[in-house]
This record gives sequence, structure tokens and C-alpha cells, in this order.
Amino acid sequence: MVKNSKIYKTGLGVLFFILMLCPGFAHSDPHGHVYYSNNPIVAEVDGEPIHLDDLKQVRIQEALVQLHHMKTRALKEKVLEKLSKKRPEFAVASTLKISDEEIKKFYENTPGIKELGNLQQMRGEIRDYLQNSYQNIYIEDQFQHAIKEGWAKIYLTPPNDFHLVAGIGTAMLWSAKNKTARVFVLEYSDFQCPFCKRVQKTLEKVRKRYPHTVQFGYRHFPLPFHEEAKSFAQAVECARDQNKFWELQSWFYENLTQTSSQELVLNGARKSGIKNIEEFKTCWQSGKYEKRVEKDIRDGADIGIQGTPTFLLGSYDQESGMISGEMFSGAVPEDKFVKTIEKYLALTGTEAKLKP
Repeated sequence: MVKNSKIYKTGLGVLFFILMLCPGFAHSDPHGHVYYSNNPIVAEVDGEPIHLDDLKQVRIQEALVQLHHMKTRALKEKVLEKLSKKRPEFAVASTLKISDEEIKKFYENTPGIKELGNLQQMRGEIRDYLQNSYQNIYIEDQFQHAIKEGWAKIYLTPPNDFHLVAGIGTAMLWSAKNKTARVFVLEYSDFQCPFCKRVQKTLEKVRKRYPHTVQFGYRHFPLPFHEEAKSFAQAVECARDQNKFWELQSWFYENLTQTSSQELVLNGARKSGIKNIEEFKTCWQSGKYEKRVEKDIRDGADIGIQGTPTFLLGSYDQESGMISGEMFSGAVPEDKFVKTIEKYLALTGTEAKLKP
């Protein structure tokens, strides 16, 4: 996934500035414990409060989650450090010995690692990775043991959930006849993005798994440094005119290269089942759908998209065409899609039961 690191770092800077402004929002429970609200009042306007959650947008939420992970890791280490003063078995080893056999086994059994170099070249990186992994497992096991025994009580809370609300716009739907979908997976993608290409097979599996309860849609987000991506996006919109959007979309991801020619695109149109090639060619070359693609880009940028592929996944209201959910990016694995979809299916199911 491609990110604008300057914007991302600026977002983190804003986040930490906000956090520094809010150190005093603490409360006490009846037992005398002091804790901090994760949604304090940060300002008042005409007597109306503005809460921290009111400032949230996608990138701030990502930064908050990342910060929480960092705090959680530091907290676990601090808990074990304090416990080790009376219970030496809780001491965390600074380095763990990794055998050559373990390194070799990891190298032989990990997909894709051989493409990065031979065993000798990768030995140091594998050792560091295994040491870090084993240490994380040890810390987590010891931490959970301490919680179970009642030796430690944790009051650190994660950031509040943040639901992004956005419309599907002119997204191409996987199944326009699907009127039962309660959840929507909206993809913003780029035909010259290798990660977008990689995730297509995963999406095929997820679509087969949820043919009725989940709707899938596609919008364009061609990145500025992919010179032909906008043109390819317009081409599949022309294919939509002849009901061959998904056929050409699939063909593009399987066959396009960074130096694809006009003839290759027209050949793809023929192989995708487009009957009137002249009509397709005229549509494409005239830039008929240039504004539609640009609208996709603007809408994506407005909700915080910076790279591809990016997915908006959440509850779906068919009447308004709105999705209320969360955003994640990259060629994510199938289990992440499934876990998130199941969460929103359960949520929408509960909401349906509560309606009078």
C-alpha cells in the first residue's frame, strides 16, 4: 500500500498535541482509583462541549489505535518488571537463543522468503524476527497468567470505536439484484497497483462465501504516479455500458502491465465479451467517464484514502446508499475480511431485532 508519509506524520503530530492538551481529564471511582477518560471535553463553544471523539477522522483513529498498541506493550513490560522483583520467573530475557535449526526451518517453510535472498543473507533478519516473536509470546503468556492470578489489574482502555459514514456513490455493484445485503464491502482500487492485483483472488473467495448477506462494490482511486491507471479506469466504465464491467475489470488485473498498449486494452475488451468494440473504443477515447473517475478520487480523498487498495466495510443502508463502518488498507488476508464482516452481520442482526 502506498501512503503519503508527510501527511501521516503530520496527523500523528496533531494527535500527540491533542493528547498533551488533555492530561488532566481524570476521574475517580469509589475505590480511589484514578483513571483518564478516553473521550474528554476538549473545548466549549457557547456552552456546548466538544469532545475528543468529535475531532476524529480515519487517520486520527488509526494513530489512536497505534498509540494504544504501544501503550499496551509498554504496560505489559512494566507489569512483568514489577512482578519480577518478588517473582523472578517473570523477568523478561533481553535476548533469546535461536538455534540454526529454527532459522533453517523458518526459511524453508515460510512462503516468499526465498525470493528475498538465500539462507545466509536472510539469517540475521530471521533470527531477529524469531527473537522478537518468541519474546512477544512469552510476555503475553506471563501477562495473562498475572491477570488470571489477580496479581495485576488493568485499567488502560482502548480508544472508542469510530465508524466512518460514506456513500457508495456510483460504485459498480457485484450483484445489483442483491436486495438482502446488510453489509457492504466497498473497494477503492488502481489497475496498476500490485497490491490491488494481489487482493482480487481473496475477494473472489469472500464473495463466494457471502453471496446474499454482503454486497460488494468497486470505485476507482488511480494514484497520480500510475500514468495509465486513470485511462484503464475509464475503460472499465465504458465496459459497464455493455454490462461487462466485472469481466474487463478481472481481465485487466490478470493481464495489464505497466506498458500496456491501446491494442492490448481493445483485445481485453473483445475477450471480456464486449460486442460493440467501436462503441467501446469511442467511449474510451472520448473520455466519456473521465469526470466519474475524478469524482471517485475526490470522494475517496474526502474520507481519508491515501493509497490502494483501501476498503470501506460496514453496515449498509440500501435506501440511502450509505455505509457505516471502518476502513482498512492493503492486500489484507481473507480471515480479516471474514472477521470484520461477521462483526457487522451480528451488529445489523441485533439492530433488526430491536426495531419495533
